[in-house]
Amino acid sequence: MIPSNSASVASAALLGELLRRRRQMAMGRRQMVMGRGGPRAALSRACLSVVSVCRRRRRASGRRSSRMQKISVLLFLAWVSFLFYAGIALFTSGFLLTRLELTNHSSCQEPPGPGSLPWGSQGKPGACWMASRFSRLVLVLVDALRFDFAQPQPSHGPGEPPVSLPFLGKLNSLQRILEIQPHHARLYQSKADPPTTTMQRLKALTTGSLPTFIDAGSNFASYAIVEDNLIKQLTNAGRHVVFMGDDTWKDLFPGAFSQAFFFPSFNVRDLHTVDNGILEHLYPTMDGGEWDVLIAHFLGVDHCGHKYGPHHPEMAKKLSQMDQVIQGLVERLENDTLLVVIGDHGMTITGDHGGDSDLEISAALFLYSPKALFPRVPPKEPEIVPQISLVPTLALLLGLPIPFGNIGEVMAELFAEAEDSQPHSSALAQASALHLNAQQVSRFLHTYSAAAQNLQVKELHQLQNLFSKASADYQRLLQSPQGAEAALQTVITELQQFLRGVRAMCIESWARFSLGRMAGGAALLAAACFLCLLVSQWATYPGFHPFLLTPMACGLASTIVCAGLLATTGLKLDPVVLGAMAAVGSLLPFLWKAWAGWGSKRPLAALFPIPGPVLLFLLIRFAAFFSDSFVVAEARATPFLLGSLILLLVAQLHWEGKLLPPKLLTIPRLCFSASAGQPRHSGTHALGLGVGLLLCIRLAGLFHRCPEETPACHSSPWLSPLASMVGGRAKNLWYGACVGALVALLAAVRLWLCRYSNLKSPEPSVLFVRWGLPLMVLGTAAYWALASGADEAPPRLRALVAGASVVLPRAVAGLAASGLMLLLWRPVTVLVKATTGTPRTRTVLTPFSGPPTSQADLDYVVPQIYRHMQEEFRGRLERTKSQVGCPLLLLWPFLCESQGARKRWQPLGNEAEARVRPEEEEEPRMEMRLRDAPHHFNAALLQLGLKYLFVLGIQILACALAASILRRHLMVWKVFAPKFIFEAMGFIVSSVGLFLGIALVMRVDGAVSSWFRQLILAQQR
Repeated sequence: MIPSNSASVASAALLGELLRRRRQMAMGRRQMVMGRGGPRAALSRACLSVVSVCRRRRRASGRRSSRMQKISVLLFLAWVSFLFYAGIALFTSGFLLTRLELTNHSSCQEPPGPGSLPWGSQGKPGACWMASRFSRLVLVLVDALRFDFAQPQPSHGPGEPPVSLPFLGKLNSLQRILEIQPHHARLYQSKADPPTTTMQRLKALTTGSLPTFIDAGSNFASYAIVEDNLIKQLTNAGRHVVFMGDDTWKDLFPGAFSQAFFFPSFNVRDLHTVDNGILEHLYPTMDGGEWDVLIAHFLGVDHCGHKYGPHHPEMAKKLSQMDQVIQGLVERLENDTLLVVIGDHGMTITGDHGGDSDLEISAALFLYSPKALFPRVPPKEPEIVPQISLVPTLALLLGLPIPFGNIGEVMAELFAEAEDSQPHSSALAQASALHLNAQQVSRFLHTYSAAAQNLQVKELHQLQNLFSKASADYQRLLQSPQGAEAALQTVITELQQFLRGVRAMCIESWARFSLGRMAGGAALLAAACFLCLLVSQWATYPGFHPFLLTPMACGLASTIVCAGLLATTGLKLDPVVLGAMAAVGSLLPFLWKAWAGWGSKRPLAALFPIPGPVLLFLLIRFAAFFSDSFVVAEARATPFLLGSLILLLVAQLHWEGKLLPPKLLTIPRLCFSASAGQPRHSGTHALGLGVGLLLCIRLAGLFHRCPEETPACHSSPWLSPLASMVGGRAKNLWYGACVGALVALLAAVRLWLCRYSNLKSPEPSVLFVRWGLPLMVLGTAAYWALASGADEAPPRLRALVAGASVVLPRAVAGLAASGLMLLLWRPVTVLVKATTGTPRTRTVLTPFSGPPTSQADLDYVVPQIYRHMQEEFRGRLERTKSQVGCPLLLLWPFLCESQGARKRWQPLGNEAEARVRPEEEEEPRMEMRLRDAPHHFNAALLQLGLKYLFVLGIQILACALAASILRRHLMVWKVFAPKFIFEAMGFIVSSVGLFLGIALVMRVDGAVSSWFRQLILAQQR
């Protein structure tokens, strides 16, 4: 509310006239009483004093009650948001696997631990941590190569039926090599750690760690691996790495390959493009010889599983093709080359992967060398090894340092002598490789535990003691290498026990789903959504507001009890579990109240205060979150659903007779009568609102960014950053358009505020509007200019440009936060100054005598004063010379009423008011409506906030259920998990914005009430 100088003087004159009239009548009554004298006069004065004190106490009590209602509403909304936060945190702790990502790197110049080079590398030229056994490597990665696809099949005797599964026995070359050259080849069953998705498995196969969905570190929002890995070690050693196949490697290792042939991998219906592209370049590249490491990533088996499943005849064709590839590679290998054929994961019986079932984590691993590699023949049953064990094994076989973050165990069998003539030397070589591996893992644990606290301290201490003992025993064996075979085997066992213990501890901390926490988080989110519906109905009941603070006490008590139980039992105090217990404990009073009132036989529709079309829209959106296609195409599907909902609401209003004026409703409709009364909704405003929303939805479609899952889509050019534009003229035009739009927005805001205010006051909030907003626009425009031309800046100014690019956004954000704090501190700023001349007085019609003495009197007088202030306000520029501040009531357009002739609502029994103003038309009262009914006003704000949180909560609940139910889906880590994170972050930001918005409205209401109270008190004095 923004009164001008003349309006303020007019209001003071009106109230002064009322107060003078009241004082004259009171003085007349006092003179009559004094004339009579005696005890009766004293009794009358005492009664008047008591009545005055009671009135003041009633007003003070009403103000305190209104203030307590506002506080309880804000605290309750904050508590409901906490319920959702607790549910999100509990679900996240069980679903999103997290770990800290370190950027340390291993090098040949820094051994993993104290001591000399291990046995077998001393005196060897070019030795790093251990002398290399191979100079070349061919790594064939067959995506989704499950172990039973490559498992040798026993020959069935006569009379036995042959196995009918199409994928069995198709890799005959592996079985033939194992039978003909048992000392040259070995087949293992490698166990992959969940999540069994391609990107996470590629990280594990190159870093030796346990990649999770969220690798917290410096590469946030980037696919590139910054951890130490085999590809980086090969590049640092000067090896020529050639890659061909899945283009996922391009994002993981940008610029790391000396030669690369990438092929698109997203289309799972395409079985042959990637594989045929690899075969086109594979053999010519091998014959060319300009490579040290050759990597081929085939996708046909994985895509066949997704399209047909493993039991389809197409799977047999794909496996037969891979068998021919392996056979061709074996024929071209040289003696110094190692062939590795591995599957990154398996697949279920339906062809999917991503979870932790046995079929998903079981993959094949085949090693072959033209020269003898193993001292013994293969066992009858293939050995089971962790998949990450390949990383340290390949690093030491190629003469490279083991990647810094590796926690895998070397495959000791590969470091034994091929001839079993010297068993002691073979065992010592295996012990040396294991000791190097253990030193590297111990160094990683020491660095990681210093940077993060998510490892078990007790287990970590025990493992470090075990490593110290094994390392001391190994050093003693080096001093006397001859003999002591039993002691050597003990050292090998201790080192293997240490490495396996470290891996088990890390798996416990990083790579395991917690179904209990996921179910508890989803249940808590569902209970919070149901609570929002219930309380939005109960908010209108009298006496309900004091009940809002009860759950907080119950939640605090639950937290104390849970913390006490955990402390007495010696368990770890988990903040997520404590928050969940507090949320559950605070829910109990509402659940009890709902259960107690369930027998009241109220209709079920009373519990769902949402219009039918809106509820239908929510149900459709809830179900759509379970479809990966909808999530990917949400930017196109959601506008269609919103437009359909708007048209449906308009049609419903027309069907109910609320869209057209009554005189046009001549055709009777079902369940509607034209004489039922005046419609509540104006047809013009309803149609205008619908058309406006449709236009906004259409304009929003111009700003869209295509996800990478839709390669045929083209992102909107309006979202392209200035730095990405080619051509100086186009960039300048685009920059000018952006700055022009920003200036136009600022001008519109200032014109809007000038239309309803005076921006010449020295108050802080007014000064911010005058100077703070232009500074924010200037800082934003300067940042855009620097960001678009950072690459073109002179070398001497690049440091200054980089610093300004960091400082300017922070300065703009700081100004915005300061403006918000000023808005909350002084939402209504009124500066009244006297002017020369006699102000024009106006008549205020009242059904009482004297000044207003009650809330009802004040509610009647204030609208009239406000209307006179509006009339004076229209000519403020011509008549005033004083400075009047402005309220920054940004929500005014949502509180004002539309212009038009309306009859004032007449309460029953108010006959005096009806006689004074029988046909008075009500003018728009704008923010004066905040003073109509404080209780209903606070209840309406509570209902608005709860329904908004319910709509957001339904979306985050749907995302949580979809991610948990479809956790083994192919796209869980590509679509559903990112969607859950996006909705969770959106809910947090939206709930904070909702809380600040409602707090601002309440602050404005309190400021308006305080200003009128001070004005009345000033006139009384």
